[in-house]
Amino acid sequence: MESKLIVSDKWKDFQIIDSGDGQKLEKWDKFILLRPEPQAVWAKNDDKLWSRADAVYTRSSKGGGQWNYYKSIPESWNITYGNMVLKVHPTGFKHTGLFPEQAANWDWITNTIKEKKANNIINLFGYTGAATVASALAGANVCHVDASKGTVNWCKENLQLSKVEPNKVRLIVDDCMKFIQREERRNKKYDGIIMDPPSFGRGASGEVWKLEKNLWDLLLSCKNILSENPKFILINSYTSGLSPLAVYNITMDCFGGMFNKNSLIECGEIGLPFRKNRRVLPCGTYCRIVF
Repeated sequence: MESKLIVSDKWKDFQIIDSGDGQKLEKWDKFILLRPEPQAVWAKNDDKLWSRADAVYTRSSKGGGQWNYYKSIPESWNITYGNMVLKVHPTGFKHTGLFPEQAANWDWITNTIKEKKANNIINLFGYTGAATVASALAGANVCHVDASKGTVNWCKENLQLSKVEPNKVRLIVDDCMKFIQREERRNKKYDGIIMDPPSFGRGASGEVWKLEKNLWDLLLSCKNILSENPKFILINSYTSGLSPLAVYNITMDCFGGMFNKNSLIECGEIGLPFRKNRRVLPCGTYCRIVF
């Protein structure tokens, strides 16, 4: 197993200004947002910086929270990463519709699709579709799947902003597991699979999803829709109890029999660099497989 930290350090429209005491101060193009960050267990570097925030997200004791705006900022705005144009919109759940730490994976997806000539990609739990945009711009045909109609519509906006050809992407609002199983019955195959499964969720009929319990079944179903000559798999996880080694073990058990002498598997942490020091904010676990 090759394990390493990958850092998304090529941003021009985004940066982490500072973090600490359970919060992070970020600049998204021209606008500065202050949001909770449980991983920031250290002290802040410079208290004076924090007063520059245009908007602050405050958690509620009853659950959820709200944004408090100290300066006039638009409801949404666009930022760029390479040839990608993506919409940023602060939501009621503290998120902005974009996980900037994933930029390193967008680069990897782009390079892998081009080098391996991957044609058909499926992006599961695709959220607002940054990985879908990267895949389509790299030349692949993409099936984007998410159970939320709102985020799929947001993905459609990002595709339009990035000038992706409409016929390159199929947008699906559905339960990912059920969709994969239907694709298997239809004998639909994919060269590459991207997935970002949630830690916890509930289905439309009340069924409970827990990543630690359901990841094995998800991976087995994904194995059944891989093409005869698969190119890659990318797994992202924000579940704190799921270590890179745990992800490595389960992926090796599931896909190891498909490897050849040139296959590679790399698992580790992904992070964002700070502007003023060598700290890196931990932002989850990834696993990359190249067949």
